[in-house]
Amino acid sequence: MITATQRPPGFVLRDHVFRVPLRHHDPDSPEIEIFAREVVAPGTEGLDLPWLVYLQGGPGGKSPRMPFPAWVRQATQEFRVLLLDQRGTGRSTPATRQTLATLDSEHEQAEYLAEFRADAIVRDAELIRRELMGDRPWTVLGQSFGGFCALTYLSFAPEGLREVLITGGVPPLSEGPDEVYRACYPEVLAHNDAYYARYPEDVDTARRVRDHLADQWVLLPTGAVLTPECFQTLGDMLGQASRFDGLHALLEEAFVDGRRGPELSDTFLRGVDGALSFAGSPLYAVLHESIYCQHEASQWSAHRVRSEFPQFDGSGQLVVFTGEMIYPWMFEQDPALGPLRGAAELLAKKADWPALYDLDRLERNDVPVAAAVFHDDMFVNRTLSLRSAERVRGMRTWVTNEFAHDGLRADAAVLERVLGMARGQL
Repeated sequence: MITATQRPPGFVLRDHVFRVPLRHHDPDSPEIEIFAREVVAPGTEGLDLPWLVYLQGGPGGKSPRMPFPAWVRQATQEFRVLLLDQRGTGRSTPATRQTLATLDSEHEQAEYLAEFRADAIVRDAELIRRELMGDRPWTVLGQSFGGFCALTYLSFAPEGLREVLITGGVPPLSEGPDEVYRACYPEVLAHNDAYYARYPEDVDTARRVRDHLADQWVLLPTGAVLTPECFQTLGDMLGQASRFDGLHALLEEAFVDGRRGPELSDTFLRGVDGALSFAGSPLYAVLHESIYCQHEASQWSAHRVRSEFPQFDGSGQLVVFTGEMIYPWMFEQDPALGPLRGAAELLAKKADWPALYDLDRLERNDVPVAAAVFHDDMFVNRTLSLRSAERVRGMRTWVTNEFAHDGLRADAAVLERVLGMARGQL
């Protein structure tokens, strides 16, 4: 169903709403809504263009809004682009502390949230493809977690795919969450080194902030307590070139002189709140470790594996920031996550997660696949990515250190490169 049409400069947008089953395997399942925005260049609305569906990173991230990153304009030179709000995100039926409160128990919440992984997202996409295009295949572009979904798509429904493009998101096909975090924590340490080499004065500032938080009760604007361990999670910003310098921008305005001496500024606290709150993407925290789980429980993997890297213990002279890891204490400190704590605990213990990839089918793949693997990616480890790429028949990889994890957003040439690779032009 088309619900609206807009014409911002340079684009024509049509908003779609689709109804899909919450549980694709259950014919009696209740339905949820999936929102998607169709984007074309002006003057091409009536043309029979091929479709490209974009699978956003996350989990729990909605598709881009205006102003669009440059790759969207690049894509509309050839495609009718569909920006999909994956189930639970954006304008699709939301899954948040507010909506999940309508369920009777944390067990019901956990059962509901277990239906929001890549397998369900792919089945949603297939229903939408058939509604829009019939039997014709489309191109899939997956960024980060969207790349994970793309390989699940290639496993479950390759007949729906014309070509698969992945940027910063070739998933581990067999490795579980423990192996993932053992590979990622050293990358986080390397990004800390790079950060402090660029901003050596922040060694002292970060230590002052941590020590201040250890001595003072500091509240963020949302009401969350800013603890030293919470402060460390600002290191998530170091994984994207577009945000790397943002940590320094926060720290250089961290302190002001108050009535009782130095205190953390409102500017700093508001910026930290915006960077750390999960109010806009609670699924990211609730489901993050489950995206790596196949027939095993995560058991708060990032929290357990962190003990193998004492550099992160928070007590040294150097404040070592963490990455996109999710820790159980976050569900105590963030008001957006607090009501979901019980469900998160149950999901962390869930051991019967189904497989996300069909390795036999991937080894027989005949759909063109190309992937940009970012050499210094802090979020998706290049070694695990390249190991997976070897198991997908015909996958072509471009390994580059020119970009960080957000390379697709940074430069539309990334899309041009992987598209050319998939078509054998490069």
